[in-house]
Amino acid sequence: MSKIELSKKIEIEDLVTHYPHSVRYLSEKGIRCIACGEPIWGTLEEAALEKGFNQEQIGVFVNELKESNLNL
Repeated sequence: MSKIELSKKIEIEDLVTHYPHSVRYLSEKGIRCIACGEPIWGTLEEAALEKGFNQEQIGVFVNELKESNLNL
């Protein structure tokens, strides 16, 4: 199965499936609902905006997740 591109528009379900390390990273950043068992629908961007993050911060999340994926 090929990975879906990691971007701010990635659906949460795809993010967790294709980039499982992202759950811990985002939890540490304050987006904990992904790991708490409560279903989250929508995109990474929507989840981050809902938690009060701005577009610049979301861009940092995406870039850091991409970099960490290269080191796996």
